[in-house]
Amino acid sequence: MKFSEIISRFDDIVTDHSLNTNPNSDPEITALAAIDEANSSNLSYIEGPKFFSWVGKTNAGALILPEDKTLQAQAQERNIVWVATKEPRLFFAKAIAVYYQPYRPSPAIHPTAVIDPTAEIGSDVYIGPHVVIQQRVKIGNGAIIYPNVVIYPDVTIGDRTTLHANCTIHERSQIGADCFIHSGVVIGAEGFGYVPTRSGWVKMQQSGYTVLEDRVEVGSNSAIDRPAVGETRIGHDTIIDNLVQIGHGCKIGFGCAIAGQAGLAGGVEIGNRVILAGQTGIANQVKIGDGAIASAQAGVHNDVAPGEIVSGTPAIPHKLYLRVCAVYNRLPEMYKALKQFQR
Repeated sequence: MKFSEIISRFDDIVTDHSLNTNPNSDPEITALAAIDEANSSNLSYIEGPKFFSWVGKTNAGALILPEDKTLQAQAQERNIVWVATKEPRLFFAKAIAVYYQPYRPSPAIHPTAVIDPTAEIGSDVYIGPHVVIQQRVKIGNGAIIYPNVVIYPDVTIGDRTTLHANCTIHERSQIGADCFIHSGVVIGAEGFGYVPTRSGWVKMQQSGYTVLEDRVEVGSNSAIDRPAVGETRIGHDTIIDNLVQIGHGCKIGFGCAIAGQAGLAGGVEIGNRVILAGQTGIANQVKIGDGAIASAQAGVHNDVAPGEIVSGTPAIPHKLYLRVCAVYNRLPEMYKALKQFQR
């Protein structure tokens, strides 16, 4: 595909380009590549000062650049055609979708699938080998169920939702439309509910529900538990990375992003558009306000106000955390000074 064709597809986010100043150069783009691996038939992108120097040494045939005249002039000097946009990474993501579409099987039901006669299956559904669908399950139109998925009784799956291989959906879970549940995910399993007694732990039955709203994506080997009563709920357009644990009774708002190995104890409430970086841990019943951010490995034991950024364990405001880190780096010399003072 010609570079000019790619630009024309996304002219709503294009602010400028070099084709009008370099009319004899409209390379054929065969693939997209990282800036340090690109060749003359590849399109790549520059985002942020960390990568600015690559404009002078990349072998890419075309570049997606930020609105930076210096970078654009540098690309022009090297005869690299470019397109400018306020959001280079968004343009790159859109361009990838032009060249690559994930595998999508044609509608069919494999003969080895075990489907209870009370299940309701929509139109244009794919159900792969060795899938087990139990009583009263409802699966929407256009859904894709890959091999070895097990769906317990009374589960609802929305239209066009994809369940990847080897995931398990426990009883009465509700999954909305256009969701992606990746391999090894367990949704709606029993929450970690036990009552301590003098004679040992007494199991509290987890009779609640797990609800995923529309367009939720859950990464591989993550677990979202159901509560003793009530529901665990994940808001629409929330994205969850691999190896995330969401405890029983958690309420997560819409548009949140939860990175790998994060863990939420029971009853946590998270507002809308919250970001939890990798290995964040949140204690029981903590509330996190809209737009808040917890940085990597934060241990959150207390409520976090809307829009606040927290870091460290126990988590404190990020600016204070940076000051604490600066002091931490000086501890050896401070200790030495203290010993001299003591002497």
